[in-house]
Amino acid sequence: MPVATLATAGEISGHVGLESRYFTNDTSDSRQDRFGLSVFGQFEYFHDWDDGNQRFVATPFLRYDEDDSERTHFDLREFYYRKSFEDQGIDLYVGARTVFWGVTESLHLVDVINQTDLVENLDGEDKLGQPMVQLSWEQDWGTLDLFYLPYFRERTFPGENGRLRTPFVVDTDRAEYESGAEQWQPSFAARWSNSIGDWDIGVSQFYGNSPEPRFIQDNSGSETVLVPRYDLLNQTSIDVQYTAEDWLWKLEALTRDSFDGRSNAFVGGFEYTLFDIKETGLDIGLIAEFQYDDRSGEIQPIGDNDIAFGTRFTLNDTNDTDILFLTAIDVETGSQFYTVEADRRIGEDWEVELQARFFANADNANDPLTIFNQEDYFQLTLRKFF
Repeated sequence: MPVATLATAGEISGHVGLESRYFTNDTSDSRQDRFGLSVFGQFEYFHDWDDGNQRFVATPFLRYDEDDSERTHFDLREFYYRKSFEDQGIDLYVGARTVFWGVTESLHLVDVINQTDLVENLDGEDKLGQPMVQLSWEQDWGTLDLFYLPYFRERTFPGENGRLRTPFVVDTDRAEYESGAEQWQPSFAARWSNSIGDWDIGVSQFYGNSPEPRFIQDNSGSETVLVPRYDLLNQTSIDVQYTAEDWLWKLEALTRDSFDGRSNAFVGGFEYTLFDIKETGLDIGLIAEFQYDDRSGEIQPIGDNDIAFGTRFTLNDTNDTDILFLTAIDVETGSQFYTVEADRRIGEDWEVELQARFFANADNANDPLTIFNQEDYFQLTLRKFF
């Protein structure tokens, strides 16, 4: 359908961009380069009718990476129809959506609905669109969301030429499942959320394929590979945020049952904001969080016993300049992860973003950060919005 026809029926927006990455170290694998370029674009079309009670949304995403064929990919981040029953406070969604749960800064522990698009970024914040039927019921006592997920999305991983990967390539074509239905194993989830005074509370339940695979090392071929295995997961979680003037107190906690039995995890802490420093418009947020995960088997979580500190600078200027410094330190191994994120608008339609990530003391064989020991990098992104 021509764009002009679409524009008369709804609205189109989006962005295109150019991204460059520079890694400060070589690896032992000659297939991996220190410098790489990629181009990407994300577009959103939506159309409302029936006085806003019906909506269609399509958000395609595409990236081309010059080095990593696995990072060159297409995804429908969102592609759904929504019907609102205003008198009953009910919204019905059918299609692919992106749903976020959680409140903490350093780790999104309870966010389980959408699969991580790991080839996009190491931080796990980019998600694949998840096919679903969602019923959202909003009442005075809170909002109840019910989810039916008929199809499972497998996690993306860098290919043999990609950086930020495991020493052995992950062979996604040979993925294994605990469930005989494999990707067609349906998942179910429910969530109650509400704002009560200064408290924001969410309680969630999930059952289905775990979005986090464990890996089976296969030495049978000419090259050793890792085969991802997705086990069934039964998870109960809670996320809480308490606002006390300039303080935000945050907690995410869960208990889960999977192939290795019952395990528990939480991340909690605070963000304290100093507003309008010396009447300059500058806001400074001070972040401190503790991460804990008691799993110790085949899955080695990064945030198993870590302290995270950070500082957020919001300039509140005409260019919307934001800067975030964050570091996480493993209490047991001493490994450290540093990240810097800064973005600034240029004019009305352009934005430049800088990311830098560094790993220190990540040489303990029992530390999951060891695989990134030579992966310090800078990333510069330029986006054009329309």
